[in-house]
Parts: sequence; C-alpha cells; structure tokens
Amino acid sequence: MLPYEVRDGVHVLFLQPNPEKPRGGVVVLDAWLIGEIKATLAAIAAEKPKGFVLASASTRVFVAGADLAEIDALDDAALHGYLKAGAEAFAMIPALGCPSAAAIHGATLGGGLEIAMHCDALVAAMPAEGAKPWQVGLPEAGLCICPGWGGTQMLPARILPALAIERTATGQTWSSSDAPQCLFDVRADAGSGAEGAVVAAIAWVKAQDVSTGCFVAMHAPRRTISAKNTAAIAPICDELSPKVGTTKHGAACIDAVRTGLAKGWDAAVACERDHLVKLRHTPEARAKLDAFLKK
Repeated sequence: MLPYEVRDGVHVLFLQPNPEKPRGGVVVLDAWLIGEIKATLAAIAAEKPKGFVLASASTRVFVAGADLAEIDALDDAALHGYLKAGAEAFAMIPALGCPSAAAIHGATLGGGLEIAMHCDALVAAMPAEGAKPWQVGLPEAGLCICPGWGGTQMLPARILPALAIERTATGQTWSSSDAPQCLFDVRADAGSGAEGAVVAAIAWVKAQDVSTGCFVAMHAPRRTISAKNTAAIAPICDELSPKVGTTKHGAACIDAVRTGLAKGWDAAVACERDHLVKLRHTPEARAKLDAFLKK
C-alpha cells in the first residue's frame, strides 16, 4: 500500500513513484500505482475518514500523467482494462463520503489532473517568486488522443466551459502562473511547496460543514457536468466544433462532452475510453506518440 497518515483528523495519502521504475522521482499513473491507490483507498475507507487529502511524495511534480510507454505496449483489450482500473480506483475518492482536497505543488497533467479533480477541491502551492512555473492541464490532444478518466467532464465544471472544452480539444495546458483563477479553490503561500499545499488542503477539508449532507458517498466526482448543464454547454459545443472539432481528437473530446450531457458520467467516461483506444492507432497519433517515446 501507499503511505498515508492522519493529520488533525484528516487522512492524507501520498502518491509514490513506482519503486521498480523510479523515473527520477516523478510520479506517473502506471498499473502499479493504480493498484496501490485502490488498495490504499480501501484501507482508508475502512477507517471511515472524516476528511481526505490526496498528496504526492514527489518533490518534482504532483503527477506527470499516465505512463505512455506502458500504455503503448498494451493491446486494445488490455488498454480498456487499464483505463477501467484507473476509473474504478479514482472513483473511490468521492465514495469515501467525506470532504476531499488534492494538495498540488508541481506539474499536474493528464491523468494527474483527472485524479485530482475527483477530489472536491484543488489546493495549489504556487512556485516561489522567480522560480520556474509548473504546468497544469489535459495535454492528451497534443498527442492526437483524448483524456480517458473523465477530464472532458470535470474541467468544464471547474472553469469556464468554453475555455475548458477548447483547451481539452487542443491539448493546451497552462503554466501555474497563468492558470484560470477558479481552477484552484485555494492557493497556498507561494514557495510553500508540497508541505504548504498539504497544510492548506487539510485546513480546507476541516472547514467544510459535513452536516449539510453534501459529502455523501458517490461513485462519481461531485463537480462534473450533467444534464442540468445542457442548456449552457450544448451551444458551446456547437460553436467550438468548427474551430477545434475538425481533428479526430478534437471531435472525440466534444463527443465525450455531449455524451456526458445526454447520458451522464458513466457513459461519458466509457466514451472517452473508446475514443482513446481507437485514436492511438491513427497515423497522426502514432507519429506523435512515437516521437514522444523516443525522447
């Protein structure tokens, strides 16, 4: 299991690099880590937590994303299984039934942002003045593929939907210095690093009023698009389609958004998975992925 501790009544889980593939201390969502997340969250759930913080043990990043080399080695059936396993593990966060926050202090990309957005709040420690900013966002479309763990559904529920959908469909990320103000619920002191993010995340969790009933166990994140957003978001999809939906990956992202509006979370995430598995075989994606993996 992954290390976790209870601080001031709040359970704090620390994501770790795979000990068999340390990657210089960078946390990536490979099959090993997904399995460890699932096992650790099961142990935490048995302790009936009053609050939960998702943190990272890496000093370099929060989570750099999925392990593209591992993914690329899987056949289609195995890739479906990997993506479903991740979705099941991440869904255990809202199922805890308590306030939750992600403590972010470095690059948070792709699957890293997706697991963070399964928490109720995103709490970020900005870099110190003059330090290099880190990146946050969903860069999958930059490799001509698409998110696979609900990113198309959660980002439009946290920032302006038009901006979220456009950035997801193009794969453009933000530097921490120019990320949308509303993306982060709390900004910890600049330069406070991982510990500052954890402290601020614990404070946010403890400040929530659980008596309101908002924190009942759920199988999907609390902040995601749904049928109630159709009137506002469907026209945005129509407006963006001629601009960012002309590529296969852009069209896939918009299709996933529309699926979420019409059929809900489960159908949307299944739609993402189907598109991702198919997209990675396109000539455009193969060229991008091969170049990325050769670096």
